[in-house]
Amino acid sequence: MYFKQLLAAIPLFERIELRRDSGTVDCPANVYALIAVRSGHITIAPPDREPVVCVQGYACHPDFGPYTIQIPKTKQAEYAVVYYRMAAECGDWTLTGPLATMSEVKIRYMLDELIRTTEDDHSGSEDEQAARQFRMRMMLERMLYIFLYESRMRQADKSSVESIGETLSYMNEHYMLKLTLPMMARRAGMSEGHYTVLFKKLTGTTMTAYLRRLRIEKAMEIFRQTALPAKEIAQTVGFSDYFHFSRVFKQETGRSPSEFQKSLSEI
Repeated sequence: MYFKQLLAAIPLFERIELRRDSGTVDCPANVYALIAVRSGHITIAPPDREPVVCVQGYACHPDFGPYTIQIPKTKQAEYAVVYYRMAAECGDWTLTGPLATMSEVKIRYMLDELIRTTEDDHSGSEDEQAARQFRMRMMLERMLYIFLYESRMRQADKSSVESIGETLSYMNEHYMLKLTLPMMARRAGMSEGHYTVLFKKLTGTTMTAYLRRLRIEKAMEIFRQTALPAKEIAQTVGFSDYFHFSRVFKQETGRSPSEFQKSLSEI
C-alpha cells in the first residue's frame, strides 16, 4: 500500500533535528516526521497507544500525535527527526508506526548529508538553491524507500520464521507419524527449497536430521521410563524397521539400544 502511495507522491523535505534528550514530536497538519535512531534506543508513545521501543526507525503521522520520546535514564541515545510534507496525487500519506532496516550505514550517511546540507551557506543563485533542495528531496525519498522495502522484507522473514516454528511444534507433537519434507513445506506454505534453507538457518540442521534426533530422544525417554521391548519402542517413535532404528540409535548416541538399556539397569 505504501509503495503505491509513494509512486504517486513527492516527499518534500522541511527540516531535520538531531536530538539526544527526551521530548515530543508534534507534527502540524500535513507535516509528517521520520524518526531515525542513530545510536542506543528510545521509547515512542503515541497518545492512547502502547509505547514502542525503537532501535531503528518510526514514522509519525499528524493524525496520531503528539508523540512522547523517552530516552532510558541510565542510557544515552541519539536520534534524528526528519520533518517532511507529501505532494501526493493519491490522497493522504498513511505511513505510521515502527520501521526496520538492514542498511543502517546508508541511513546514517544520508542523515549526515541532510544535516550538512542544511547547515551549508544558503547563499547562491536560485538554481544552486534549487539543486540543494532537490538533493535533500532525493535523500529523503531514498530513506523512505529503504525503510519501506526493508520493513516489508523483515515482516516477510518474520512470517517465514513463524511458519517454520509452527512446523517444528507439529513435528514435536507428531514425531511418531510419517513426516516428509514435502509435507512440512506445504504446511509452512513455501517451496521445499525455501523451507530447507530456512529450516537449516533456524535450527542448524536439516529437517530429516532434526526429526531423526527427535525420535531417538523420545526413544531414550521411553527406555528410561518403561520396560518396553526395544522393537516396540522403535515403532512407538516412528521407526517401522527395527534394524534401521538400531543403526540410527547408535549413530546418535554411540550405543546400541540393548547397550543403552543395559546401562540403565546398572544405575
